[in-house]
Amino acid sequence: MGRVEGKVAFITGAARGQGRSHAVRLAEEGADIIAVDLCRDYETVGYKMATPDDLKETVRLVEAQGRRVVALQSDVRSMADMREAVQRGVAELGGLDIVVAQAGIAPLRGEPKLQAWCDAVDVDLIGTINAIQAALPQLREGASVIATGSTAALMDHGIVAEPGSNPGGAGYAFAKRALSEYIHELARNLAPLKQRANVVHPTNCDTPMLQSEPMYRSFRPDLENPTRADAEPSFAVQQAMPVPYVEPLDISNAVLFLASDEARYITGTQLRVDAGGYLKWHDWRR
Repeated sequence: MGRVEGKVAFITGAARGQGRSHAVRLAEEGADIIAVDLCRDYETVGYKMATPDDLKETVRLVEAQGRRVVALQSDVRSMADMREAVQRGVAELGGLDIVVAQAGIAPLRGEPKLQAWCDAVDVDLIGTINAIQAALPQLREGASVIATGSTAALMDHGIVAEPGSNPGGAGYAFAKRALSEYIHELARNLAPLKQRANVVHPTNCDTPMLQSEPMYRSFRPDLENPTRADAEPSFAVQQAMPVPYVEPLDISNAVLFLASDEARYITGTQLRVDAGGYLKWHDWRR
């Protein structure tokens, strides 16, 4: 216990799923939390987003660990929102040591279709950059910045048979690739300050994003109305290990490691928590 004792973590997308898991796991190990989430739905996203009550539950779970928490409904697409959240959190909690840019969506539906592209890029890429850059002026020496990528960023997508047929999915993959390069370059510039930046790339993770009708359809396009039971056997195609998905806690443990002093000399990495999914796409030289 106490691997991040006395540290303060700013976490986006903290109301549920991976974000909540990260908040609770870091709190268990001694961190105070600045937790933000939009808590509103998107028309281009075919599953329900977190609610204000979900964010309240994250607060309860963090406080149950004996840690302080500042929670705000904030939009990562707004730099003003991100700056306000960071400033309020730092004013109350006393500093900032960890940034976990977790907020993300998978917009796989909607008209006009290009709105899905825009939402994916605005949330998953620009939102990540906004959260991190709002935090940069407040980071203390030894700080750790962690962005959530995706194995979608690491796949060789090859030839696109029908360009424009899935702009939301394409926007998601592009955003995750671009944020990975952003973190690589950021790490170069943080290193002289003794601060670090890394990406964690989850494979399928058992959250509402995966367990949703649009994802079931993407894994089982041969069925008109696939259910979880129909789709889940196909989830395993993403991993080399024979599992359909990993759990949020698996990602949180990686986040905790990168946030802790155990990883004090680890920066600029692309850490895959993918049950070997990368092995199915690339040889060792990549």
